[in-house]
Amino acid sequence: MKKSVILASGSPRRRELLTMLFDEFEVIVSDCEETVTCQDPEKVTEELALQKAEAVRENLPRYTDSVIVIGADTVVSIDGKILGKPADQQQAVDMLRMLSGKSHHVSTGVALIGMDAGVQTWIKSFSETTVVTVAELTEEEINSYVNTSEPYDKAGAYGIQGMFGKHIQGIEGDYNNVVGLPVHRLYQELKDFLN
Repeated sequence: MKKSVILASGSPRRRELLTMLFDEFEVIVSDCEETVTCQDPEKVTEELALQKAEAVRENLPRYTDSVIVIGADTVVSIDGKILGKPADQQQAVDMLRMLSGKSHHVSTGVALIGMDAGVQTWIKSFSETTVVTVAELTEEEINSYVNTSEPYDKAGAYGIQGMFGKHIQGIEGDYNNVVGLPVHRLYQELKDFLN
């Protein structure tokens, strides 16, 4: 039986990371209204990832083959406070000041929905957290970075894989998780489906 993979995310970084696991997959962006019912960063990411995957599943055409829908969401948190994507330059500056010289957590939640012939057969969700330490940043470094286009579509106002990488003092955990998808954990969870 043919197996199809659908990524329920428009993130170019997630698309790129998923190519480590699949030669072919379809991208369908969820346009669901995201609702958060808790404050725990890991639970929030799982909740949002599941909402995205379910929204895509509900609007799928009827596949005759085996399908897996993958939803994902990433948040940055420091001292229990969740940092989303900055709405403007001032918010980006404020976030980077908070992260400067400290360690913070990057959590990515993943939801997997398995279907056969259009019928949901299984569902699974998990989250992965990586600890990231940012070096002490000067005001000049912060302002220079927020004047690029990089911070504005990223949780916590930075991308580890871009220009901000030079300010990362260290990480504890999965690097890919910080980029947007915990590739190793996803591979482990999907081994049965992949074989």
